[in-house]
Amino acid sequence: MGVHPPSVWIGFSLLVAGLLVLDLAVLNRKSHVLSLREALSWSAGLVTLAMLFGGFLWYREGTRHALEYYTGYVIELSLSVDNLFVFLLIFQYFAVPAELQPRILKWGILGALVMRGVMIGLGALLLARFTWIIYLFGGILILTGIRMFRGSADRIEPERNPLVRLVRRFVPMVEAYDGQKFVTRTAAGWMMTPLLLVLLLVEWSDLVFAIDSIPAIFAITRDPFIVYSSNVFAILGLRALYFVLAGMMDRFEYLKPGVAAILVFVGLKMVLNGLIHVPIGISLGVIVSILAGSVILSLRKTRSAARAAP
Repeated sequence: MGVHPPSVWIGFSLLVAGLLVLDLAVLNRKSHVLSLREALSWSAGLVTLAMLFGGFLWYREGTRHALEYYTGYVIELSLSVDNLFVFLLIFQYFAVPAELQPRILKWGILGALVMRGVMIGLGALLLARFTWIIYLFGGILILTGIRMFRGSADRIEPERNPLVRLVRRFVPMVEAYDGQKFVTRTAAGWMMTPLLLVLLLVEWSDLVFAIDSIPAIFAITRDPFIVYSSNVFAILGLRALYFVLAGMMDRFEYLKPGVAAILVFVGLKMVLNGLIHVPIGISLGVIVSILAGSVILSLRKTRSAARAAP
């Protein structure tokens, strides 16, 4: 645990548990589509809390750990936003009614938290035993970034997904949704609804994105606590952020290339680590500049297109 005593881990875990209870069991006990105002308020609150947590690390442990945390948080948040594009495509493909999407997002985020914890522990163990694996992680990020630039990562083909094919082959499933039920009772017995299949596909996409995001954060720091805390704060805001962005995903045309550029930059940083040392402050500046630039260019193009429209 390095410089982080058990009290810090326990305190952070209690904070996360409290936020989950507040979000899922109090404010949104009954799954519903968040209004834009609700989504913006919750998103802004979580971003503010994430920034304050970085300030806590700055006060307690100094500049380096705080900058590592902020850099990791920005990387994970940008990758999480890209993951939301995939969620939207999945919901569109399976024609998931809007009122059922919050239930999928709720369970998807809980599953993502568990998977990230497991993969962070596995990644830390591998890096501790096999130092050369950092180059493998870097290569994965570079290849993923190139695929995103080329657009080959945009295709959603559930019918070719091995998990979907396996479930459809061996698990009986009804054709229509049955409210918010994952399984339903029919004359033929208990059967899975398409809602459960959508949830499994969302969890699958979380796993695929974790394969990218975990190596990316390990390029910034090897500290398991900073890796986990930055991941958790990015994931906690996913559900609300989805409702903020769902109606305007098409306005951010250059966001995906921006995320791809970040992945390539971080991958190169890992591969060239033994030859070139990039200070954490410069890394944070580059990543924020790429992300902000992609958003500004996207909004500018959208505004120009709106003016040109008859």
